[in-house]
Amino acid sequence: MRVLGLISGTSHDGIDAAIVDFRLEGDTLHGTVEHTSSTPYAGDLRRRIIDALPPAQTTMREVCELDTLIGQAFAAAAESAIEGAAGAVDLICSHGQTMYHWVDGDRALGTLQLGQPAWIAERTGISVLADVRIRDITAGGHGAPLVSYLDTLLLGGLGEPAAALNLGGISNMTVIAPDAEPYAYDIGPANALIDAVVTANGIDDGFDRDGAIAASGTIDEALLEQLLEEPYYRLPVPKSTGKELFSPDYIDTALERYGRPVPFADLVATLTELTARTVAADVRRAGVTTLVASGGGCANPHLMKRLEHALPGVTIRRTDEFGAPAGEKEAIAFSLLGWASLHAVPAIVPSCTGAGRASVLGALTPGREGFVVPAAAIAPAALVLRAH
Repeated sequence: MRVLGLISGTSHDGIDAAIVDFRLEGDTLHGTVEHTSSTPYAGDLRRRIIDALPPAQTTMREVCELDTLIGQAFAAAAESAIEGAAGAVDLICSHGQTMYHWVDGDRALGTLQLGQPAWIAERTGISVLADVRIRDITAGGHGAPLVSYLDTLLLGGLGEPAAALNLGGISNMTVIAPDAEPYAYDIGPANALIDAVVTANGIDDGFDRDGAIAASGTIDEALLEQLLEEPYYRLPVPKSTGKELFSPDYIDTALERYGRPVPFADLVATLTELTARTVAADVRRAGVTTLVASGGGCANPHLMKRLEHALPGVTIRRTDEFGAPAGEKEAIAFSLLGWASLHAVPAIVPSCTGAGRASVLGALTPGREGFVVPAAAIAPAALVLRAH
């Protein structure tokens, strides 16, 4: 079965796509990654998304228009991916764009992803699975990190304490150790605060390309200590967060409290170090010996260098070594979630999301010819990925 996974993450810079051809052999699921791509949002749409994010005030008209515009952008990205792979797909699994993740203390109460799936189904003619997070929340989970399902299948055979780290807008980690239940959670900001500061300073990229700005600055240790006092870091796991907390206003408030000016490059260097130190602290606490990284942060050599400096004795690898390109791992994960849901396989690890039980995820929008639900499959015990 060929499944197209689509996601725009918390960096809200564009839409990642991955087409994976899955086949189940015994209790091992094999996936051939046939296509990956990334489609940037149009500049005006990205600006509207940013302007609507918390703590900004918005209107239901803007929510409706964004739901349509994001859905149309996802539809175009899906069509392009299918054409690029030169062949039809059996299902599309669309995460959409997270606009709000409702967390009260240590409980997730709701989540909102925009990007109306009917636009994707209409343009491609393919059935679409969407709205994939909320079912886990209704079962008591955080609806995140859903990528932990892929992590446990892909890395479970390492035979040592390992963790899968995703460095997107928010950093999250899945910890997998022999003879122990896996667990996963959002650590804190990865690129979110860095991108916010860079964008606010009018840099067109909207991110610190190659970590050059951070590398040119000096870490402000006093400001960093203040930032590390954030109560979220001390909440018990599982836990989840997003730009509802780590918003541009978060930095403005922190700097106001700090009470003295911080040069731009020094601020970017300090926020980069915040990411490295919060991740490293949790990796050490988990007793991890191998860290397998993915996400946009892997393309920031300065961040990766600081992470390596903070984790002596820990082997840092990329998910590329396991068949999942670091920049497209989450899109591959949503391809996997699509396959699982269509085969009635719960794609949740309750110990990772905090749910009371594992659920089959998502809601289906039929394609032009409706959809045929295949026979239920056994839950795979392992996943093997390879490039086409």
